[in-house]
Amino acid sequence: MSTTLQLLLQNIPPPPQEDLLTQIQQKIKESPQTIVVLDDDPTGTQTVYDVPVLTEWSTEVINAEFQRDTPLFFILTNSRSLPVQQANQLAGTIGQNLNEAAQQTGHNYFVISRSDSTLRGHYPNEVNALLAGMQQEEAVRVLVPAFLEGGRYTINDTHYVQEVDELIPVGETPFAQDKSFGFSASNLKDWVVEKTDGQVRAEDVVSLSLPDLRTKGATYVTETLNACSPNATCIVNAADRYDLEAFALGLLNTNTPVICRTAASIVPVLAGLAPQPLLSREQLLSNSLPGGGLIIVGSYVPKSTAQLEHLLDNTSVQSIKLNVNEILEHADPENFARQMAQQADHLLANSQDTVIYTSRDLVSGQDKEESLKIGQRVSAFLTDVIRQMNVVPRYLLAKGGITSSDTATKGLGVKKATVLGQILPGVPVWKLGSESKFPELTYIVFPGNVGEEDSITKVVHQLKTY
Repeated sequence: MSTTLQLLLQNIPPPPQEDLLTQIQQKIKESPQTIVVLDDDPTGTQTVYDVPVLTEWSTEVINAEFQRDTPLFFILTNSRSLPVQQANQLAGTIGQNLNEAAQQTGHNYFVISRSDSTLRGHYPNEVNALLAGMQQEEAVRVLVPAFLEGGRYTINDTHYVQEVDELIPVGETPFAQDKSFGFSASNLKDWVVEKTDGQVRAEDVVSLSLPDLRTKGATYVTETLNACSPNATCIVNAADRYDLEAFALGLLNTNTPVICRTAASIVPVLAGLAPQPLLSREQLLSNSLPGGGLIIVGSYVPKSTAQLEHLLDNTSVQSIKLNVNEILEHADPENFARQMAQQADHLLANSQDTVIYTSRDLVSGQDKEESLKIGQRVSAFLTDVIRQMNVVPRYLLAKGGITSSDTATKGLGVKKATVLGQILPGVPVWKLGSESKFPELTYIVFPGNVGEEDSITKVVHQLKTY
């Protein structure tokens, strides 16, 4: 049942007017460490700026960042697109590599497993595999799914998704019906029980409540975490940046091993990053060439479809529709991809903003693994189209987590990028590295579950040539 933020918060104390960010920054100076964010798709960079993103995770690559004393960096795993066994193997490998790099350099680090603010992803298996690789199996698992920039709030242990002015319990949204990562619970204690198949009981899940965060502050967080038993699970309620800052400051003072499974909002807070304005058109296109902008839409969630339809109805953007059944059944998919690439090249060379999108009818398999494999095949075709293109677009916008990850790593060959900031709240912009197919390209990573109906249209209008 939907409600409103005002109604949910009416009996909860307002957040204090207290500068916790300065205290967080001071604590970081006193006890420096590198925050490593393992991102199961590229959208987790939606709240940070001036931060490197790596698409490789060898011990040598991590070692190099530790030696540079990089305070915060992302490793793009794209594990949400993988079957469970592959996701576990990947997480375990990265955990081992982190542990080895830390031993070699003597560097302190803290890990965030960043996943979806609507609770889709490999949990708890991915976190457990990561901790096993790091040899920290007894760490407290802290869940922080609040994504304030995107209207995701956790209040009274229930997680909500904002649609216009209403808050909908996450278990009642289309995201909970995901073929690969579906669930029914909106209360996070019940969600943990559901996801662990009852191995964790609801009464054993610790909760940091909004009233306590706002009246007792960071000390309450530290004491609560320090009192947690090994392997405990802890929920962080949050509806304001203050709630996250109180948690972050308390966490930085704890002596208990902790791993955070989070959405994006907590990352800059734990790193001591102050909020910054949205990027301007001049910042976004400072290195751009003339020609058309390229938009890739692979995400099939209802929000993405609504945004695509609005874009097609309200702009002069040219479109190339890819029928998913044709992709799956085509006798020569490589040649088919080449034809689509040539069509896109022609439009971009003639300064036509162009959208390439997959048909909107969801094609799913008999089970989770088969559905993931279908998604992988469609994404592979999209990246093959990009790989065969020759015209450099003015910018590239990729809609959807798996789409944007595969576009970056497999289509464009990105090994390292820099997060410039955001073009809209929750929509990050990267500058691609020199090793990529299109060096220094402005790359907009647009999450599938973020934005209003006209959000992609706004971006295209902002970056339009006149």
